[in-house]
Amino acid sequence: MIGRAADGVAPCRPLRHSRRYGAMPILQPDQIYQLLRNLTSPVVAITSEHGGKRNGMIADSAVRASIVPTIPRVSVYIHKFNYSHDLIFETGRFALHLLRDDQFELIHRLGFASGRTRDKLADVPHRLGTLGVPVLGDCYASFECRVVNVMDTGSSTCFLGDVVEVDHGAAGRAVGSVMTAAHFRANMPGEWRGEYEALLRAAQAYAAERSRDLRPVIWKGLAR
Repeated sequence: MIGRAADGVAPCRPLRHSRRYGAMPILQPDQIYQLLRNLTSPVVAITSEHGGKRNGMIADSAVRASIVPTIPRVSVYIHKFNYSHDLIFETGRFALHLLRDDQFELIHRLGFASGRTRDKLADVPHRLGTLGVPVLGDCYASFECRVVNVMDTGSSTCFLGDVVEVDHGAAGRAVGSVMTAAHFRANMPGEWRGEYEALLRAAQAYAAERSRDLRPVIWKGLAR
C-alpha cells in the first residue's frame, strides 16, 4: 500500500496530453501519480504459509480478474522485498481478505512491519483454511486462492489466483463497507501518517530501481 525517484535513478520523462484537444500541458510524474490514484482499489490483507511460517501483509493492488461467475479469479501485485512474496512464490497459495472500512488497527499491524522480524499473526484470530493458508476470523470476506499464473513487473510479481474457497469470517456474512485505499489515506490516524509516507517512499525507491528489468516467468504447470 505503501513517489519520488531513488537517488541515482533517472526521473520519469514528463508526458504530454493528446494533441486531439489542442492544448498540450506537460504532466510531471507526481501529477500522473495522483491521477492514477483515482484507480482506487480495496485495501486487502494477504496471508500465506510455507514450511510452518505464516505471514500477513496489506496490499491495495488486488483486482477481480474474471467476469465469469463460475471461474472466480483475482490478481494481486506483491513487491519482491515483501516476505509474503517468497512464501506465495514457493507454495502457489494465498488468501485474500477484503477488510471493513473500520479495520485500521489490523492494517497497521499487518502493513507497517515486516514478517521477517516478527510473527504478525500471533495475536490475530485466524485458522488454517482448505489450502493450508491462514484465514482471518474478522474480515468482510476471504478468498483462498491457488496461483495459476504470474507476471514479472521488475519490482514485483503479479499473482493470478483461482478462488477455491470463500468465507465471511466470524460474522457469517458480509457486514459493513469495504475499506478502500482512498478511505484509508484520508482517515488513518494522524500519528501514522509520517510512518506511512516513509514506507511509501522506500517502496517507490525500491521500485524505481527495478521496474524496467522485466524477467518473464513460466509458472509451474504451464511449461510445455
